[in-house]
Amino acid sequence: MSNRRVVITGLGLVTPLAAGVEPSWEALIGGQSGIGPIENFDTSDLSCKIAGYVPRIDGQGGGAEGQVGAFDPDRVMSARDRKRVDEFILYGIAAADEAIAMAGWTPEDETARERTGVLIGSGIGGLQTVYEASLTIHERGARRLSPFVVPSMLINLASGQVSMRYGFKGPNHSVVTACSTGAHAIGDAANFIRNNNADVMVAGGAEAAICRLGIGCFAASRALSTANNDNPQKASRPWDAARDGFVMGEGAGIMVLEELEHALARGANIIAEVKGYGLSGDAYHITAPAPDGNGGFRSMKMALQSAGLSPEDIDYVNAHGTSTPLGDEIELKAVERMFGDAAQNLVMSSTKSSIGHLLGAAGAVEAAFCALAIRDGVCPPTLNLDNPSVETKVNLAPHKAVKKPVRAALSNSFGFGGTNASLVLTAYP
Repeated sequence: MSNRRVVITGLGLVTPLAAGVEPSWEALIGGQSGIGPIENFDTSDLSCKIAGYVPRIDGQGGGAEGQVGAFDPDRVMSARDRKRVDEFILYGIAAADEAIAMAGWTPEDETARERTGVLIGSGIGGLQTVYEASLTIHERGARRLSPFVVPSMLINLASGQVSMRYGFKGPNHSVVTACSTGAHAIGDAANFIRNNNADVMVAGGAEAAICRLGIGCFAASRALSTANNDNPQKASRPWDAARDGFVMGEGAGIMVLEELEHALARGANIIAEVKGYGLSGDAYHITAPAPDGNGGFRSMKMALQSAGLSPEDIDYVNAHGTSTPLGDEIELKAVERMFGDAAQNLVMSSTKSSIGHLLGAAGAVEAAFCALAIRDGVCPPTLNLDNPSVETKVNLAPHKAVKKPVRAALSNSFGFGGTNASLVLTAYP
């Protein structure tokens, strides 16, 4: 067992609430919603007409000039360079920029650059690029395709772009595990550090799948909320009796992970420690979780065991909690089983009620929220939880944030194909 410990020294967020860690966190704790109507493509033939867009000053998606925390693409890349990347890569780079700046990690020598890696995943990758390329080939022919289509749509190019931007020559890796991607990326990157493959890893997830193809396909699988098209901010309602599916969101969450002694030696500010990581498979169904919740239970159990913690040590759980009729209660029962008597002292919320489901970026954004909950001693709320569909002794933080010291937090992410990931973050020291 490696005694190399892994800490978080930088965070970066691009979410439907805002671009940036502090404005996103402030809006989340303040009970704001980032869900709104889809306005930049035709939804007349789609059953779902809402999504969680990143607010942008260029008017793509939501947001307007002067909005606090609106995303400015010009600050990330030139207009010319942006034509060569998909939006998920753009968001991934922006979040990485913020995380790396926060960590203050700019290695000057070759050895340090070779010991710094990047691991950014995505559930779907460049879906808008795929969609537009298919239209081009259908309407104008194959010769009109851009040479940048392939590097725009490939999931590992988020890692590749960040690696090239900063000259990081360590592990250059990516994971794709549907909605568990972001959590797996952080857990796997932490293991790279524990296994001495790197001293620093830039890790997380990025997603931008809100397009006709993305919404159309998820609507066809009957996964999306359709009951609140006229009232978008009420659509994502985890554990509520009126929930009817998830709302798609977009954005990115990136962490700078660092070996503890490396961070201390350079006087880095430590936000939290990545203490535990668990992963499992349901081996049950392509989209539905196993009814007994055993996959999620084993994932949480492994995370706690690897952290050397007991259920009593966990103060906050950021649930997968997507607002689907099936999944929410299955996860809650698995948590109740895992925590036993300790469940009555637990706060568990679903931040997807505020930002929607960011697919492959969800786990990374939610792990960042756990780190901030530890930092500030406040657990984010679950919006729209007006009428819980099941009784529980767990405090699901309805409507309002819960102030309490958070020594340790658990973040759950579960994905299609029965893939599960759990992360345990703790305060440092």
